[in-house]
Amino acid sequence: MMLTKEKAADIFDRIRRFSSADEVEALFTGSRFALTRFANNTIHQNVEEENSVVSIRTNFAGRTARATTNQFDDESLRRAVAASENLARVQEPDPDLLPMPTAEEANSGDKNIGATRFFDETAAITPADRAEVVKTIVSIAGKHRLTTAGIYSNSESREGIFNSRGLANWHHQTLAEISITMLADDSSGWQKLNSPDVSNLGPARLAETAAQKAAESAHPREIAPGRYTVILEPAAVLDIVGFMFWDYSGVAILDQRSFLNDRIGTQLFGENINICDDAAHPLQAGSPFDGEGMRRQRVQLVENGVVKRVVYARATARKMKNSEYAGKVGPIEPTGHGFPLPNEMGEMPLNIVFGVPEKPQSVEQMIASTERGILITRLWYIREVDPYEKIVTGMTRDGTFLVEKGKIQCGLRNFRFNQSLISMLSNVEAMSAPVRASGEESFDMVVPAMKVKEFNFTELTKF
Repeated sequence: MMLTKEKAADIFDRIRRFSSADEVEALFTGSRFALTRFANNTIHQNVEEENSVVSIRTNFAGRTARATTNQFDDESLRRAVAASENLARVQEPDPDLLPMPTAEEANSGDKNIGATRFFDETAAITPADRAEVVKTIVSIAGKHRLTTAGIYSNSESREGIFNSRGLANWHHQTLAEISITMLADDSSGWQKLNSPDVSNLGPARLAETAAQKAAESAHPREIAPGRYTVILEPAAVLDIVGFMFWDYSGVAILDQRSFLNDRIGTQLFGENINICDDAAHPLQAGSPFDGEGMRRQRVQLVENGVVKRVVYARATARKMKNSEYAGKVGPIEPTGHGFPLPNEMGEMPLNIVFGVPEKPQSVEQMIASTERGILITRLWYIREVDPYEKIVTGMTRDGTFLVEKGKIQCGLRNFRFNQSLISMLSNVEAMSAPVRASGEESFDMVVPAMKVKEFNFTELTKF
């Protein structure tokens, strides 16, 4: 049964009747997800699943807990309510726990979500439709004498939050995703994209790009590790910068585990770096409200390289205002970035949008202006080395190229890198217009391609 807001409201009415708690909240998630997987130029898996879950949180004077069920008959709901209440009663009271938000509190602020997130065409994709797209991808692989592997999926999801103080928020969206790897004897190419609107994907173009990368990086050369000018395609930018956004959180500041501790208000990055969190941006996806039902606000995190502020859940904002850091962290207010309670993580910005540069350049223009450098399609196996200087390590893969005299010369053996994100974002020489990008190591963002000087490669990899 795919949930609707009306069905969820009926279920919540029953949950309220079954509960004796001071407050009760129900978080609904429902999805229908379908996936076609292919490898060795043939489809080898086709799956579809549908499920709906309600997570029930009860509160007795600051003692709170939750329990979940995917059965919505009265008996199952009674059991889930009882489980939540029994767990809540044995908790220590949480002095930071606030009353659940009212509808008025939760929905104050910007009500403009700037794009439709549900598309009938995406929801209606069938296994035969996905097979037809895979056939196109495989034919492109065959034309280039390559082997291809990847996935094509589509989903329809609904989420909602209801509470006993009158809150009732609902979100419905679709998402289609394609990931393509093209394999040659000693090289590979990759492309990945997702969007609520399947017509934005362009699978043939993605397949041709991945095939071109595999063909052009064949017989890779070795060059010595060192510091190079690099041109990072958007997927590479997304996967490396994603490692810093857990730190843009009030709880991370209070716990003294953010690289922004003592740095808010300072020039941390280059003046050409602007970053906001904006759930309403037309290239973003996801819900307009957070895990407590609070409407997500647009928050300018970085302006001209200066870190301006972090995001807050309701309780974190109150705690920060009463802390020793209150005067050092910029504006403090709930921003609609909290996770469902109870949790230890607090909040995080999840709708990252990089600002449009003054003079956007295409990747081709960046290559043309580069005397000697390296073009990077994507990064993987990224891990943090130094959390305060935000040094991360990882490897290049699926299309690494030598650029000389403004032209791609050949494919390169892949590198391991050790790179500070602070240094990287202080050395950006050019950026493209930001696009919706998708990788493997981080969440989807709206990011540009970047030309970065002094990127630090420490060794060659074995492939």
